[in-house]
Formats: sequence, C-alpha cells, structure tokens
Amino acid sequence: MTSVVPAALALATHNSDVLLTVLAETRGHELIRRPGFSAMRGPGLLRVLVVDPEPGADDVAEVGELVAAAGARRVTIEDSFGVLDCAPWGLEARELPVMARQPGPVAAPSLEVARVETADRVAVFERVVLDGFPLPGFAPGEAFTPALLDRPDARMHLVTREGSVAGACLSILDANATGLYWVTTLPEHRSRGVGRALLCAALDGTDVPVTLTATKAGRPLYDSFGFDVVTNANWWSKPEA
Repeated sequence: MTSVVPAALALATHNSDVLLTVLAETRGHELIRRPGFSAMRGPGLLRVLVVDPEPGADDVAEVGELVAAAGARRVTIEDSFGVLDCAPWGLEARELPVMARQPGPVAAPSLEVARVETADRVAVFERVVLDGFPLPGFAPGEAFTPALLDRPDARMHLVTREGSVAGACLSILDANATGLYWVTTLPEHRSRGVGRALLCAALDGTDVPVTLTATKAGRPLYDSFGFDVVTNANWWSKPEA
C-alpha cells in the first residue's frame, strides 16, 4: 500500500534534497541518487537523505553498504518517514522535529541582517556556523565554499550585533518552499534577539511555505513564529566515542 505523505513533509524532504545537491556540488563531493534516497559522500562524511516513505529493498541494502564502506567518515542518515532501522549498522537515532510555516507577514529585524555576497564573507559565515552550531570535522573552506555565491537557490545570511557578527543561517529556495538551515547564534550573543532577527530577515517577502528541522534549543523561537511540527524525524549517526 502506498503511504500518504503530508504536503508539508513532502515540501521539507524535497528542499532537503535540494540542500544535499547544493552542498555536494559546491564542495565537490560525490552525489548519489536512487529512487528511495539521495546521498553525499566526501572525504570525511557520508550523508544520506531518505526521499521516499517506501524505499525499495535494493535501496535499503545499498544504504547499508554505504554505511559499511564509510570507514572513519562521519555518517548521518536523515529519515523523516521513520522507515529505516539503522541500529544493525551500528548507528544510533535521535529525534528532531520537522517544522513548517505558511507564508505570512513578519516584523522587520531588530538587528542588521545582510546577505553574503563576497568570498571573504562566505569565510565569515562558515566560521560562525562551525563555531556556533557546531559543525565538527571540517577544516576552514571545506563546509561552505565561495561556489555557493553562484547558486541562486542558496542564500547565506549574517546578523551583526554591537558591531560584531553574531549569527548566521542558510536559506535554500526551490519552486515550492524555502528551507532554513543552521540557524546559528554565537554563544556570547545568545538570548539577545539574534535568532529572531535572522528569522525575520529570512521570512520577509517569502510567498511559499518555509520548512526547517529544529533543535531543542531553537524550538521555542520557531513556535513563536507560527511554525508547526510536521513530524519527528530520525537522525541516525555513529555513537559518540
């Protein structure tokens, strides 16, 4: 029987697939596409996104083979449909809520938020995300490259507070949704309106639904902007040493 996928979840999954493509192409990583999943494989990571609520047996087996061949790579499997059991592959799951918001007005940002438009600012954006999120395992210049500036489907935002860069986020635009990723506030600027300013800027003028995956710390902010939980996704990774 074919599963019925909520519209918002379909939008979020497709946007995450666009993100995976953008990251793979701008980093120069291998991009693997199958009917049931997409995967990005680089020197230090394997990231898999389940794109079908009923992946075929061959696709599931191939994901297992990719995990087995990952070696020392960091492994992340994002499964918003809850259809994979990755425990036999030595992975552990945590649940993160997938959230969506319909288009609607927002207040003007209370802090300065600017689009990243030069290579030196890409480096600043990357440093903020690596330091504030955190995003381990990347050397400078590996996670977010200047090639992102040539992608009309990717927008990087930086927020400034009291003369210092205080936070960042990435927007991925497709025809039917905007996805927000790595909404980051540096530790010394937390609880000062940085995340709120980022959301106000990213949501301003958006005429399509906006999707994101929330962390526990970020969930109250997203609730206050009218985001609703679509589902709780399983994020599988290797156990921490």
